[in-house]
Amino acid sequence: MILNNKKIVLGITGGIAAYKAIELARLFIKNGAEVWPVMTKAAANFITPLSLQTVARNPVSQDMFDLSQESKISHIDLSEKADLVVVVPATANIIGKVACGIADDLLTTVIMATKAPVLFAPAMNSNMYENKIVQHNIERLRKIGYCFIGPDEGDLACGYEGKGRLAPHEDIVDAAEECLAPKDLKGQKVLVTAGPTREAIDPVRFISNPSSGKMGYAIAKAARRRGAEVVLVSGPSYLQHPRGVAFIKTITAEEMAEAAMRHYPQSTVVIMAAAVSDYRPKISHRKKVKKEEARLNIEVERTQDILKELGNKKRGQFLVGFALETEDILANARKKLKEKKLDLIVANDPTGFDGEVTQVTVIDGEGGVEALPPLPKSEVAERILDKVVRAMKG
Repeated sequence: MILNNKKIVLGITGGIAAYKAIELARLFIKNGAEVWPVMTKAAANFITPLSLQTVARNPVSQDMFDLSQESKISHIDLSEKADLVVVVPATANIIGKVACGIADDLLTTVIMATKAPVLFAPAMNSNMYENKIVQHNIERLRKIGYCFIGPDEGDLACGYEGKGRLAPHEDIVDAAEECLAPKDLKGQKVLVTAGPTREAIDPVRFISNPSSGKMGYAIAKAARRRGAEVVLVSGPSYLQHPRGVAFIKTITAEEMAEAAMRHYPQSTVVIMAAAVSDYRPKISHRKKVKKEEARLNIEVERTQDILKELGNKKRGQFLVGFALETEDILANARKKLKEKKLDLIVANDPTGFDGEVTQVTVIDGEGGVEALPPLPKSEVAERILDKVVRAMKG
């Protein structure tokens, strides 16, 4: 996992959203990171150092002139140990100070001294956020390599409604991972399909499968973090649209095929993780079929084989497919790899269909086989992309 064993300096400033930093620290730790909190003097008006220290499991630094353990200078020690600095909430004040090169407290001094990436999560009154000076400062920092996440729109603590809410914790964690992820897919255009398709029997019934889309969504997020321009074509799913990804919603196999074919020519990497229905009713009834008969016979026909068509139309794209099998998994996956002209295939069984963890075997075009242990789908996504990058380079 990207945050595993990473040292994050978590800077908390004097905004009402400061209390949310406690939960954020917990999430960072859950993802394997070490958290070293730094609080400004104003932040202590909103949360106590003891609360933050209890969750972070490391001492809270506040005073620039206190010496840390072994007489190390605090801002130098923190800036050198940091793999990433995250400022939550990032007020207009600290954004302005950093943009102007002002280092007058411990947090701003750490930011100035570190060579690690710095991620700001702004939160403030909407009028303040939209102020031209604040926007100029944000743009100035972006241009020289500082990262930003949010803010979101919604009800604000001051009673206003607008843009200024702290980004959701999950988005901040995702942005932190993006700051630290290798940018080995920069310049690549990645097309991903995800989720099930639905083939209508009548207006209220359909043929489908239990796919959640989690695997495809994880791949889309990971590719974006690694610098790619990503298009995600998704069947019906309850998952939130991934941040920073072009999203196309589809329902039927025909709709998914149309969207995939439209974006295929300009794509350089294509990962078909969707569980496309192999069959659809030959007749889709316009009205609900009443249960008057003891038996309902449904005649079905094959849907479009999207993966095979993409394989036949390859013009330099790196094409990855998935093979969901219940028996002879490797043999069937190898057959699919060859018949559909794939560069890589990911073989799995239905046990991880809707879960957070899955176990897969990856087979490449040279016949290499790697059986992965049971892993979170986010980690499987990274492993798949590692193989894609290595294969494209070699």
